[in-house]
Amino acid sequence: MTTPFPFTAVVGQDDLRLALLLNAVSPSVGGVLVRGEKGTAKSTAVRALTTLLPEVSVVPGCRFSCDPASPDPGCPDGPHEGGGGGASRPARMVELPVGASEDRLVGALDIERALAEGVKAFEPGLLAAAHRGILYVDEVNLLHDHLVDLLLDAAAMGASYVEREGVSVRHAARFLLVGTMNPEEGELRPQLLDRFGLTVEVSASREPEKRVEVVRRRLAYDDDPAGFAARWADEEAAVRQRIVAARELLPSVRLGDGALRQIAATCAAFEVDGMRADIVMARTATALAAWAGRTEVRAEDVRQAALLALPHRRRRNPFDAPGLDEDKLDETLEESSGDDGPDPDGDGGGPGGGGGQPEPDEGPAGDGAGAQPEGGEGEPAPGGAGEQSPAPAAEPFRTKVLSVPGIGEGAAGRRSRARTEHGRTTGARRPQGALTKLHLAATVRAAAPHQRARGRSGRGLVVRRDDLRQATREGREGNLVLFVVDASGSMAARQRMGAVKGAVLSLLLDAYQRRDKVGLVTFRGSAADVALPPTSSVDAAAARLESLPTGGRTPLAAGLLKAHDVLRVERLRDPARRALVVVVTDGRATGGPEPVALASRAARLFAAEGVASVVVDCESGPVRLGLAGRLAGELGGTAVTLDELRADSIAGLVKDVQRRAA
Repeated sequence: MTTPFPFTAVVGQDDLRLALLLNAVSPSVGGVLVRGEKGTAKSTAVRALTTLLPEVSVVPGCRFSCDPASPDPGCPDGPHEGGGGGASRPARMVELPVGASEDRLVGALDIERALAEGVKAFEPGLLAAAHRGILYVDEVNLLHDHLVDLLLDAAAMGASYVEREGVSVRHAARFLLVGTMNPEEGELRPQLLDRFGLTVEVSASREPEKRVEVVRRRLAYDDDPAGFAARWADEEAAVRQRIVAARELLPSVRLGDGALRQIAATCAAFEVDGMRADIVMARTATALAAWAGRTEVRAEDVRQAALLALPHRRRRNPFDAPGLDEDKLDETLEESSGDDGPDPDGDGGGPGGGGGQPEPDEGPAGDGAGAQPEGGEGEPAPGGAGEQSPAPAAEPFRTKVLSVPGIGEGAAGRRSRARTEHGRTTGARRPQGALTKLHLAATVRAAAPHQRARGRSGRGLVVRRDDLRQATREGREGNLVLFVVDASGSMAARQRMGAVKGAVLSLLLDAYQRRDKVGLVTFRGSAADVALPPTSSVDAAAARLESLPTGGRTPLAAGLLKAHDVLRVERLRDPARRALVVVVTDGRATGGPEPVALASRAARLFAAEGVASVVVDCESGPVRLGLAGRLAGELGGTAVTLDELRADSIAGLVKDVQRRAA
């Protein structure tokens, strides 16, 4: 067995270590989400925690780790007699792979034995193994939606349920959920985000001395893991003993009314949703006091609890950066510390609040607010360099659903129709490999004609392997939504470009909700650039879009060809994921020899390969040339205006009705 890296030997990462230790003291805190860039010892610190956890007492032979003092009355290996003797073992840390199947997570029933013999032959999954221990998910933001749903259910109910065609198994599943993630690869669903009690942001130190010490300790560990661990054994033992002492002290810690008022006032001031934040803060503050060896919760405990429990609960959309205004926090705590309770008007935004609500922006003064006139045919405005400062995006809105036609087989998501493991049942087929989703009616129909030949004499149905049928299901998949955005001079009017950015931000928000990958190609001047390669991080795309400059000619063909190259490379990486190309332009093409003809030939490449596409027509004014609609026809896609893109657009509804009637 590999010797784990000592927890106390991790350099820096004070917040991360504190959050993990608080959960070790009080598992009811609710787990930790660790956010940070790659290579910052996130996984190392989490794995090292297991060596500090006290041993657990379990019922001998129970696969579900029942506590002998109070065994689970519904345990599949039970019933167990309460108060019996138990066996001690180290606390487990179970790792959930991102690509795990549902059966691997919750366990699997032997369907063949259940049908043929009428027995519940159940093989426990990772949730059973993690009971009374740690469930660790590396890259938790990349976890498939159906696994996220199962985790949410288990975390909420403290139990796991396995249902298979009338056969059900339930077992206890209470665990400490720890996840790590790199925000560059995409954000978590809000429901799962809220399930983590605490969150910490980690980053590599910029101090040379600390970096030297990290390298020195890592090299020493790699050379001799056992010897390195032995050198830290005394520190590890001291921390382990402190955890045990804090656990024993925890029931005696008093959370007074003053601390409760501070907790409630803080959660109200930062406008967090629901009451889970208040409860988590209370448990965290109590654990902090116990860790410090005190029996009374102080103001500094409440402050530290807020810094750990609130940042991830303040996100309203994926474009919001998590974080907490510490000046506003200090002001709120001070206002609510009086005996008369919190000031009902105290929202942290009063005079002298320092870091209260941010002052409104001074507006676009100084950044070219006086919009330059549009250049004819995409020409740069006279007297300028052909480039304007980035225009601010308009407010995002709810968009119409854009989808890829046909049925795919890509990763689970919420955009286009696909054959998936989850969804509504549409038919049956012979199983290929292990049977996972039994189609009971089809299995009975396949077995029924052979009952006499098989010598059936009783009421039971004689079922053989060849009779079993796998259910085929239809659900939704996530797509690659590749934005191709025209940033040329013909789009450079600030009001128009602001509307365009608002539309793309709206589509990005929709892509986040539908679990898509996104990419961004922009074109202006004489070339096109891949502003963002395909990624699951829509907030990264939003950041690139926000700083997008405009101006110059309109190399439409270059933009389309660059997008075609991006799709070609992405097909090699993820061949099952279908693409939806969203071209945001007014349809003009200038610059270079025969720009219109070249753009037409580039567009036909997409049509020839059957790539789904939508052109968002940004043309405005009383006189419209209809170039975007012509481009959509050459792409083999559809065209929508900015107004029609809105989900509640009357014009969009009328156009849909007309299209169906035609």
